Amino acid sequence: MTGTTLPDRALLRLSGEDVRGFLQGLVTNDVAGPLPVWAGLLTAQGKALFDFLVWSDPEGGEDVLIDCEAPQADALARRLTLYRLRRAIAIARDETLAVHWSADGNVGSADPRLPALGRRWLAPGGAAAEGWDAHRLALGVAEGVAELGSDKTLWLEANAAELGGVSFGKGCYVGQENTARMNWRQKVNRRIAVLRVDAAPEDARAWYPDLGLAVVHRRVEALRAEAALVRPDWLDAALSAEPA
Repeated sequence: MTGTTLPDRALLRLSGEDVRGFLQGLVTNDVAGPLPVWAGLLTAQGKALFDFLVWSDPEGGEDVLIDCEAPQADALARRLTLYRLRRAIAIARDETLAVHWSADGNVGSADPRLPALGRRWLAPGGAAAEGWDAHRLALGVAEGVAELGSDKTLWLEANAAELGGVSFGKGCYVGQENTARMNWRQKVNRRIAVLRVDAAPEDARAWYPDLGLAVVHRRVEALRAEAALVRPDWLDAALSAEPA
């Protein structure tokens, strides 16, 4: 199996006593079923702290691996350790594996957020990937602290429902109450979105001058009228569905 490594991603390995049950009560998605899934770890108010993909052990064991931003891996491990309490669970970086990505082909698994994002798999490291961020942003998908913020963006404002990052039927998790209430009301006032621009807007969360793209967090009404908006079908449907 060949592919390209995403060097800005890291893997945390969780091993020990019922690691899926441990995560099930913490993260936004259902990790008891098929993996990978995209999920978030939120504040009690439902704001995103970290987003990541959760994988089963490629070697077939009971361990779970978390595919996260490399610069945030240690902070995420510390946060998970706080919730571990007295459980016999080890949380540590796995340096033997890397996250691989291909824009097409049939290797690995389709990205659980959006099939058009391509394929991902876990294997020992290889040549560095090219084009991942451009591919992802061209599809309007934001990720990571630089784009989503930390304790700044409600999880549904990060397009979690549209991109499969939340289960509304699995039961409690940190931040579940506010997230469920927003979904029940069927109204998301603001959303993360990608714009095609020549200069960074004042409200840019992240700015990619080489790509001519910026990530912003704006009210839905403003996004509907924004000519520079990267408007994939999934986001267009979400904006159209929001009540005025």
